[in-house]
Amino acid sequence: MVSCVGGCVALAVLVCVFCTRRYQAFGEIQVQKDSSDALGLDSMMGGAEDASDALDANITLQTQADLLESDTLALQVIEALELETTRDYQPRYDALGSIFRLLSPSGPADPLNASLENSPRRRTRALKIFDANLNVKVVSGTRLIEVRFLSSDPVLAAKVVNQLMDGLVEYNFQTRFTATNQASEWLTGQLSDLKKQAEALQARVIALQRQSGVVSLGVQDAQGRDQAYSVIVDRLQQATATLSQATSNRILKGAVYKIVQSGNAELISGLSANGIVSGSPTLSTSLGLIQSLRMQEAALQGQIAQDTSKFGPSYPRLMDSRANLSGMESAIEDEVHRVAERSKNDYEIARREEDESRTEFATEKHQADSLNDKAIEYAIVRQEADDSRGLYEDLLKRLKEAGVLEGLRSSNITVVDPGRIPSTPKQPNIPVYLAIAAGVGLFLGVCGAFISDSIDDKIQTIEEIERDLELVPLGILPHLGEPNWYRRPGGPSLSRARSPSSGVNSLAIFAHPNSPYTEALRGLRTALLLAKSSAPPQLLLITSSVAGEGKSILSANLAAVLAQSGRRVLLVDADLRKPSLGDRLGMESRTGLSQYLTDERSPEDILEVGRLPKLHLLTSGPVPPYPADLLGSLRMMEALDRWRGYYDFIVLDSPPVLLVTDPVVLASLADATLLVARYGMTNRLSLARSHRTLMDQSTQDRVGIVLNGVSQGSPFHYEYYGHSGSLGYPEIHGGKHVDA
Repeated sequence: MVSCVGGCVALAVLVCVFCTRRYQAFGEIQVQKDSSDALGLDSMMGGAEDASDALDANITLQTQADLLESDTLALQVIEALELETTRDYQPRYDALGSIFRLLSPSGPADPLNASLENSPRRRTRALKIFDANLNVKVVSGTRLIEVRFLSSDPVLAAKVVNQLMDGLVEYNFQTRFTATNQASEWLTGQLSDLKKQAEALQARVIALQRQSGVVSLGVQDAQGRDQAYSVIVDRLQQATATLSQATSNRILKGAVYKIVQSGNAELISGLSANGIVSGSPTLSTSLGLIQSLRMQEAALQGQIAQDTSKFGPSYPRLMDSRANLSGMESAIEDEVHRVAERSKNDYEIARREEDESRTEFATEKHQADSLNDKAIEYAIVRQEADDSRGLYEDLLKRLKEAGVLEGLRSSNITVVDPGRIPSTPKQPNIPVYLAIAAGVGLFLGVCGAFISDSIDDKIQTIEEIERDLELVPLGILPHLGEPNWYRRPGGPSLSRARSPSSGVNSLAIFAHPNSPYTEALRGLRTALLLAKSSAPPQLLLITSSVAGEGKSILSANLAAVLAQSGRRVLLVDADLRKPSLGDRLGMESRTGLSQYLTDERSPEDILEVGRLPKLHLLTSGPVPPYPADLLGSLRMMEALDRWRGYYDFIVLDSPPVLLVTDPVVLASLADATLLVARYGMTNRLSLARSHRTLMDQSTQDRVGIVLNGVSQGSPFHYEYYGHSGSLGYPEIHGGKHVDA
């Protein structure tokens, strides 16, 4: 985890040091509401109302923001400022893009000396770089739009922001001007057609007026309508009056005729009193005469009645009176007959006059109907002519207003903050980069730790050994460090290690007599001496799964600890393939184990280890061709039997189990086998396989596990000893206490 965090932070520091400084220019514009011009002509043209809802405002702001990010404005800025010649637009190698271009078909190449607009590849690349450096944001809750642009040149960044905002203002102005100009052109075309149509309708109105005979008087009534005079209408009115009068006269004459036909002189005489016959003088005279005769008749009848009652019916004058009365009655009848003839003639005349008047009225009515149809058509055409003239005048007015609006229209975009040259670079943002690097490194470290822990099969806990091998380790050896004699032959300190005194003095019991490692060796010695069998194992075989797990170091130190307890110990370097004990202990011998086993005449050349008189060493000797055969030979068995009678313990240092078969041969001869495993290094599967291989040649009680190189601060050390760190006891060197 620390490595990942450190690596990422170091990489971030390198990026901050070597990456190009990029500056960000800032600009801000305000999008105002659409308002009418100073003369109020915008409202006449059907412009936007003053009030608009929040949705319209948001749509307007987003539209303007999208216009700022449009390719059209971007290309204008790129060409105006010649951005293609700047460093940011120079071609760079893109490995991923090259791979994609190989996999995908490429289009035609750009024409030579073509403009940016006509060069698809150049245009696409330039727009991609421009868009990557541009940031447009609508400020929430306001009518402001922020424009930011990144560039390696601070002056150029400010120019791009200002050019982009000016381009938006010009685009809006040009859009409105173009729309107004197009409207003017359309109105001009419509006016020409409307003028012709109005003139045609006006000519038709005049023609219909002439055909109808209607004469305009040039005045208007209360409703504002023009007053006109028509001869046909005047004649129709006269014919209507004549027909009405003739009908009335015919009705009166018919009534008189009906009364006269009754022959009742009393009724006939009453016609004069009622005034019904006042319109006929002759008839009136006749009716007056009848009335006068009726009065005389009444007087004569009264006189006869008086004379009869006074003088009697035989009075002579009564005869004359009665004769006069008879003549008078005859005169009345004659006059009534004449009146009847006259009334009949008057009735016939009145009826003919009525018929003539009706015929004349029908004629005038027909002409009036024709006039009415023409009048209706005239009114319709006149209305169309008035509408066409009104529309023409209105459009002509709008056309004049549109010409004025072309000069009065202004943009609703206001620059609040122009692009200014930035003082400090925007990128790299060192605190942010370092924080991101630390976060990424921590994340990668945690992931790597989990992955490493999940795939790590090295021995880390006691439970792993108990679970895999079903036994408890015989000993746990803390990590002691790397003294000089621990190093392999040929290492940097080999020349010093060849000194007998320096090699023996480097043993743990001399270099660190009271260290945790030495105490652990003594604990292992005690465990071997207190074995469950009746006698402790005399012949010990020490091996490991693979090389580098510390078996040779353990063999030398364990033999020294056993010899320190007063027992005679023989340390045999049985690793005939890659011997190391002689060189590590700084002791040399002309012959060794291999020479002794090969040549029956060769004596045993057993060396005495300095400072430990009871510890003897038998080196491996020259490397033989067949080591396994020599170790399993009868001579080897005889030597072991002889050594058993002379030494209390025989410690054999053998090669690793999984590499050669030598340890398997020796395991069948040994009393006990110590299989060395190194903490954090030995693979659990390798340890289990080695243990199983050795178990096939011995019993379970004769194979023990010794875990070597356990860190004193590890959980493994705590689980075994119950604490972490050192034992806490000081070492004594020359009468002084030194912490182990």
